[in-house]
Amino acid sequence: MSALAVTDDLFFNRAGLDRPRIEGIVSEALRGADDGELYLEYAQSESLGWDDGKLKSASFDTTQGFGLRGIAGEATGFAHASNLSEDAIRRAAETVRAVQAGHTGTVAEPPPGTNRALYMPDNPLSLVPFADKVTLLADIDAYARAKDPRVRQVSCSISGEWQAVQILRGDGVRVADLRPLVRLSVSVVVGDGDKMETGSYGGGGRVTYEQYLQPETWRFFVDEALRQALVNLDSVAAPAGEMTVVLGPGWPGILLHEAIGHGLEGDFNRKKTSAFAGLMGQRIAAPGVTVVDDGTIENARGSISVDDEGTPGQCTTLIEDGVLVGYMQDRMNARLMGVRPTGNGRRQSFAYHPMPRMTNTVMRNGPHAPDEIIASVKKGLYAKNFGGGQVDITSGKFVFSASEAYLIEDGKLGPAVKGATLIGNGPDSLTRVAMVGNDSRLDPGVGTCGKDGQGVPVGVGQPTLRLDGLTVGGTAA
Repeated sequence: MSALAVTDDLFFNRAGLDRPRIEGIVSEALRGADDGELYLEYAQSESLGWDDGKLKSASFDTTQGFGLRGIAGEATGFAHASNLSEDAIRRAAETVRAVQAGHTGTVAEPPPGTNRALYMPDNPLSLVPFADKVTLLADIDAYARAKDPRVRQVSCSISGEWQAVQILRGDGVRVADLRPLVRLSVSVVVGDGDKMETGSYGGGGRVTYEQYLQPETWRFFVDEALRQALVNLDSVAAPAGEMTVVLGPGWPGILLHEAIGHGLEGDFNRKKTSAFAGLMGQRIAAPGVTVVDDGTIENARGSISVDDEGTPGQCTTLIEDGVLVGYMQDRMNARLMGVRPTGNGRRQSFAYHPMPRMTNTVMRNGPHAPDEIIASVKKGLYAKNFGGGQVDITSGKFVFSASEAYLIEDGKLGPAVKGATLIGNGPDSLTRVAMVGNDSRLDPGVGTCGKDGQGVPVGVGQPTLRLDGLTVGGTAA
């Protein structure tokens, strides 16, 4: 069945809504508006957590509801409810119409249609028995403890969700999407005497559980988490100061996501609160730096066949050879800025209005081999993996902690270090890129991005990068 047929069954047949009547309510609610939609959602989610050698938590949740939005100029009227009934939608329509009082807009053209699906429509929760998921977590625990006698603790979790959405516009255009999402995470604590360290690894995407039940997949996750923990067990205190920093490929792209990605979202630039506002067409990064936001990567965590306004997912070039060439746009900000939407209108659920959000934000390949980049550094830091971080959108200032890092000494990797933080400014750091590797890859599928209280799944990626003169905070005396 098509996504439209499945969601028709969910929202109109099972919920008892009369589609022509609902379409009439939406059309009337948006009369005179500049844009808007009725967003219908049904979602199932589950999570199983393992700790201390036993299943510690198990949850299952089903939600459904709608969000009705009308836009008049820069004003937005929005109402939502978990009650899928005609009466509730009528009440929401009254709220939306109030915002449009006195406004005489013309509803914008609908998004272009597409039949492209970037992921399978299957509900992952129903395809694997509960007992098999518990067995998987138990096997992970046993395998990790048998790998090394220094393993003190193993924590792991598996989670999944299935989201069915249909978007109805006032002009009668309807768009639907069926979105699976799964994730497997492993954390290992090792100890040697009184010293203990942690390592973690995980992965996921818009797929079913099948590949994560395969021993070659979950054993790799355990091996990586254990390797990272043992590396940190033998680490020394990180130095501090200004130095050359080499970032590894994949997950270190989270620095790119936070330090510059949010600053390239349309709403911040329309309101001129971004450090990149007004710089379109200007050089903002070193030559050779090309960054895209690509929502079209098959099965990737951040991909979307259509966004939460019905616009097809797209690959949008943001920075090309160091020059700012694009922003990520939802429909409202694109209209107000006189440009086209880029398929980045996203929302956490029916209870939230959409806004410009990243999908999979990736730096493209450059010409240099990773070994060549490391060999070019006489003294510096190689940051292979990151933990937490934060950024100020207005100034671009960021702080990130490295969960796995090494000294670089005379062009070779030296001892592992702990306690290293990278401190800088997003726009400034882009100009410090001296070498771009040829090994760009996406992270394994673990990212969730927060903005204005909303979280959505995202992906990040980059090749090995050399940045000169970055400030490193450390713990070495």
